[in-house]
Amino acid sequence: MNSHWLSAPLGVEQSGNTFPQSDKDRGFDITQRLSAGPGLGRTGILHTAHGTIRTPAFIPVGTKATVKAVLPEMIRAVGAQAVLANAYHLYLQPGAELIDEAGGLGAFMNWGGPTYTDSGGFQVLSLGSGFKKVLSQEFSGSANIDDPRVHAQAVKASRAVVDDNSVTFRSHIDGAKHRFTPEVSMRIQHHLGSDIMFAFDELTSLLHPYHYQVESLERTHAWAHRCLVEHQRLTQERADKPYQQLWGVIQGAQFEDLRRHAARTMSQMEANGQRFDGFGLGGALEKENLGTILTWVCQELDDERPRHLLGISEPDDFFRGVEAGADTFDCVNPSRVARNAAIYTPDGRYNITNARFRSDFTPLVDGCGCYTCQHYTRAYIHHLFKAKEILSSTLATIHNEWFTVRLVDAIRTSIDDGCYEAFKDEMLGRFTAGGKR
Repeated sequence: MNSHWLSAPLGVEQSGNTFPQSDKDRGFDITQRLSAGPGLGRTGILHTAHGTIRTPAFIPVGTKATVKAVLPEMIRAVGAQAVLANAYHLYLQPGAELIDEAGGLGAFMNWGGPTYTDSGGFQVLSLGSGFKKVLSQEFSGSANIDDPRVHAQAVKASRAVVDDNSVTFRSHIDGAKHRFTPEVSMRIQHHLGSDIMFAFDELTSLLHPYHYQVESLERTHAWAHRCLVEHQRLTQERADKPYQQLWGVIQGAQFEDLRRHAARTMSQMEANGQRFDGFGLGGALEKENLGTILTWVCQELDDERPRHLLGISEPDDFFRGVEAGADTFDCVNPSRVARNAAIYTPDGRYNITNARFRSDFTPLVDGCGCYTCQHYTRAYIHHLFKAKEILSSTLATIHNEWFTVRLVDAIRTSIDDGCYEAFKDEMLGRFTAGGKR
């Protein structure tokens, strides 16, 4: 089961407590082009106030200023170049002002490299406004997305909490009522001190009909402009702080005309000379149409600004995303499934709690260079999960984050080395075949 890309760091000169450095606090340099697919893929160097990120890159998610079950030092050791935290969660607890007082997100959590924060828009609607039921229904396939009654229910749920100025929601912690506007989201993210933050947008699902997607997109674009204005004001007000980049989010669901319109609008948008430093590719994305939708968007975006694909971590989606022009990715999935005993391998995923691993004294993956595989056996980790020991989540998460970070590193290296197609065929062929065992 040995895979050379999984055995050692690839392409990022970083270990222990060091991060790649830069004297630039923004900007993106393209280093290589990829001809595969629609010809939009590339490798590059993304500059931030706290260091550079070589792209494509996977960004582990530390929702509440922590990647669950592991130390920031462990995330450094797996080779991660940056982490992403969530504005909604940190606003509710411990509070953005406290993190500002601590010196920003990186200082607060002892992370010396670049940081991202999302706007909180997804969580405001999914957690705070009860939208999770809609999303669960959407992606479980239990709803007919062409049913007018389903459309009406989704629109009713949105209009109950969203107006042209804000989103009103209740804390999932204590039920207290809160209200997010674009300006509030900007103030929270400026207090968090992330290197890259995202404009506040409205979340829609595939269950929302076309007419509501149009209405929502107009609102998201109006909010995006307000974010630019407030971002500029706060940047000037907090001139003693490192520069924070603001990236606009491209919505439009599964509709080509809306996606292309959104990309053109956000690419051209500016306020008093302030433009978006990059773009987030978000919203409802059907897996089977992921590459197509991203291609629509990236064909419209200008080339010199970076693009982040929100919430993606499956191997086949990485390849689709890279080919369509995405530069960085994030997702909670590697750590989430690790806490449920699912282990990523080059031959698909397996569950370490299966009885066959009870007396298996080999590593999780032969030849893997992660700390877990270098020091522990399947039998031991199987025991930890069965005994419900916290260490089970730690060891499994280290491995899954290593696997995911290293896979995107390997995609980047394969582009630079001119062997992308061969690597893609080998990796996905093996991963898919293994998953069918």
